[in-house]
Amino acid sequence: ELPSSAVKNDLQKYRMTAVYTNRDLYGNFTGKTKVSGDYTRGLENSQVRWNNVRIAGSNSFSEPFPEGKKQEYMENMTYVPSSDMLKQDAFKDFPASAENIFALNLIWDMGAIEGFAWLYCDSLKLNQKYVLKDSSEEFEMSDIGNYKHNSIQLCWTGISAFGNRLCAVIEYRAVDNIMSLSMDQMNTKGTEQYWGTTWINLETRQIEYAEMYGGTIQEIEVKGFKDKFLVKTIRELRVEKIQ
Repeated sequence: ELPSSAVKNDLQKYRMTAVYTNRDLYGNFTGKTKVSGDYTRGLENSQVRWNNVRIAGSNSFSEPFPEGKKQEYMENMTYVPSSDMLKQDAFKDFPASAENIFALNLIWDMGAIEGFAWLYCDSLKLNQKYVLKDSSEEFEMSDIGNYKHNSIQLCWTGISAFGNRLCAVIEYRAVDNIMSLSMDQMNTKGTEQYWGTTWINLETRQIEYAEMYGGTIQEIEVKGFKDKFLVKTIRELRVEKIQ
């Protein structure tokens, strides 16, 4: 059985990096975006904090990303992780920009990774699929759109060494999810699937490393353009401990 003791509230620092690669339906590359940020948890009153969040774009598949623009509105952003981070009030200081979806995803993806790591350990059995109850409910993402999971499945697949630490390996997947976004200059609708793996320290219950992969197919309507666009986006995300 997985350990059910509480997570030790020690200070932990991570770097999250997400790369979005856009292609058309025939596989032709159309652009890429990199989002990164430093995430600290274990602060006073169970708070977490973001620093050094940067967004960089490139129209070259092979060339490295530039340093990217620092998102000053997220510097020292502090909050207690909860479902309240889906509400519009949590992001009242964010500027009105289409790039905001990348910063919001950074927050929401980290919340999902931590939730899958800690909230269901009492229910997971080795190599047995566990389906989250009520995971198919639709919810609103701040004020930019809606998201509806088809289902979310978790599986504890074993114990593995990560570095010199023994870790539980938790895998998850969610496929055929429906999403829609509405912003000032753009509306989108489509489907998403995502899956990933998290390594959880058996002694401290802290996350040692995590990775997530996702893919969306979206119909995009841009104001000022007559035709709609079909875009496939692949997201590759990793969470690395830096302290």
